[in-house]
Amino acid sequence: MNRVQNDEEYSYLQHVYQNAPFGVAVITVRGEWVQANPALTRILGYSWEELQKQRFERLIYREDLDTNLNQVRTLIQNYPEQTSIEIEGRYIRKDERIVWAAVHISIMPDAEGNPEHYIVVLNDISHTKAAEQKLQETVERYTSLKRYNHDAIISLDLNGNILNANTRAEQMTGCKVSEMAGRSIARFIGERNLQRVLKEALNNPTVEQDIKTLRHKDGHMVEVITTLAPIIINNKNVGFYIIAKDFTEQRQLIMAKELAESTNKAKSEFLAMMSHEIRTPMNGVIGMTDLLETTTDLDDEQKEYIEIIRKSGETLLAIINDILDFSKVEAGMTELQEDLFDLKQCIQETFDMVSAKASAKQLEMSFTVEDDIPEMLFGDPKRIKQVLMNLVGNAVKFTLHGGITVSVRKVFEEDELIDLEFKVSDTGIGIPDNKLEAIFEPFSQVDNFMTRNYEGTGLGLAISKKLVNVMGGNIWVEKKEGPGTTFVFTVLLKNRQEPEHAKHCEQKETSDTDPLNILIAEDNEINQIVLRKMLEKQGHAVTVVTNGHDVLREAENTKYDIIFMDVQMPGMNGLETTRKLRATLPKDSCPMIVAVTANALKEDRDICLGAGMDEYISKPVKSQPVLAVLEQVKRKVGSRR
Repeated sequence: MNRVQNDEEYSYLQHVYQNAPFGVAVITVRGEWVQANPALTRILGYSWEELQKQRFERLIYREDLDTNLNQVRTLIQNYPEQTSIEIEGRYIRKDERIVWAAVHISIMPDAEGNPEHYIVVLNDISHTKAAEQKLQETVERYTSLKRYNHDAIISLDLNGNILNANTRAEQMTGCKVSEMAGRSIARFIGERNLQRVLKEALNNPTVEQDIKTLRHKDGHMVEVITTLAPIIINNKNVGFYIIAKDFTEQRQLIMAKELAESTNKAKSEFLAMMSHEIRTPMNGVIGMTDLLETTTDLDDEQKEYIEIIRKSGETLLAIINDILDFSKVEAGMTELQEDLFDLKQCIQETFDMVSAKASAKQLEMSFTVEDDIPEMLFGDPKRIKQVLMNLVGNAVKFTLHGGITVSVRKVFEEDELIDLEFKVSDTGIGIPDNKLEAIFEPFSQVDNFMTRNYEGTGLGLAISKKLVNVMGGNIWVEKKEGPGTTFVFTVLLKNRQEPEHAKHCEQKETSDTDPLNILIAEDNEINQIVLRKMLEKQGHAVTVVTNGHDVLREAENTKYDIIFMDVQMPGMNGLETTRKLRATLPKDSCPMIVAVTANALKEDRDICLGAGMDEYISKPVKSQPVLAVLEQVKRKVGSRR
């Protein structure tokens, strides 16, 4: 009976040995294999025959070998007090893949009780280790994100007690994590905010907006922008993260920005006011000079004096225009207009403006435009002419003999965009190498202010550089040997077909002798005289008023063809007066309204037209633009008649 039981037990153990999912092996203390079950051969990838040729220690991963062998030696030394050990390590399969295993090693003694064999039980834990490693990587990523985040991160339990915090939170609160742990977050955000977080945060995302400060340990408040995030584990809310960004620096930047904008606005308003105040008397000087030259008989000496007054006034006006134009560019108030224009005509018109000075010096002027450049382009011809005028004007100013040439070539063309390169060359005095870097800086001039030979503000090139940049290009001086200077600039334009106009209206023209009934709205006496004399010399009937209220009264009682409207008047300004006229008078009886303004800083034309005005002229008022406006108005009046 005992034998039958023994046989059954052996059969049972043999079955377990053969079918166990974990590896079992018997190895001599000298490292020789005695037995190994199928699971062990499967885990290590060797057959039993191949395994017998390998020593067990050679299957241990090299970095784990010393640790494992030391533990086995310690086991032998401590036997029989210690009979087994647990080892976790890596093993190398036949295909050189690494297997993580939990190994139990126990000693099986001989008949005398001396260590003879090791019983090795090896369990493959590779999948568990991989999962642990991923979890560890996730924890480390989270820990790094939390530790090195520029925002304070504080974790809370459902009672509002602090569980953990990062370094930034320590800096923002002045407390170490050990001081915060277990303490209520109310210490830093207030009890009211804490209660709202605990009761409403899951359903009300606006709660975080109320947490605007964190209290520092020393009592001062740190301005913050706060984000709340629930901590969800197994679909259950177990706490909250409070993420707080220090807003102090941003607040200071915003305040600095607002201050800069306010200062810039004040600067712009000051320049606009100064522009008006300076241009108003300049209007009298240049306007009266223009009247003297065009409407009176003068002897040669008088003509010379008048010419000096006119040139001096125009020089002063040019300086004012440069300073104001530079202020506009610096303030980022320059807007480009996109119009269809003739490039060659644009250059020719620039030449026409300086032709008198060039002829006086007997300078030759020429330009070339390469054949592959379209005749008509889209861009801002006024700004291109402004840059060309600065460069060509300087070339004429600094050239005593020879001439000035302008050449234009195409750099590249892609889709509708075309990049053009302009070269303005002269045979003048040139620019010293030590001045090249500074010539595009504001108020920079080639000659020293103590020994200067040439007039100007030194703003022309600075303005040109800004304008060229706005037009998507760049400007520089081309170094060359010998006398003279070559300026090069590029601009981005558009090359597309001119849009077809559906209708071209022909207007009935009236005779030049047709008199107009004109109302002048101007509060400055000198400006009244200048404009009234210009108009009366043309045979028109003129009435003068000084404010917007009188304009409304006159327009209601008398039919006028045109109103020259000063924009800045006491009581009611020209813009408001225009709006009221448009709102109260029938459209067919409302006179043409022409803005007359000394403002040169803002985009006055758009503002005036937006208020309902028909045309715009700037002070100082000259005969030519006034006559041009009159012709335009007479055509419109004639079409109504």
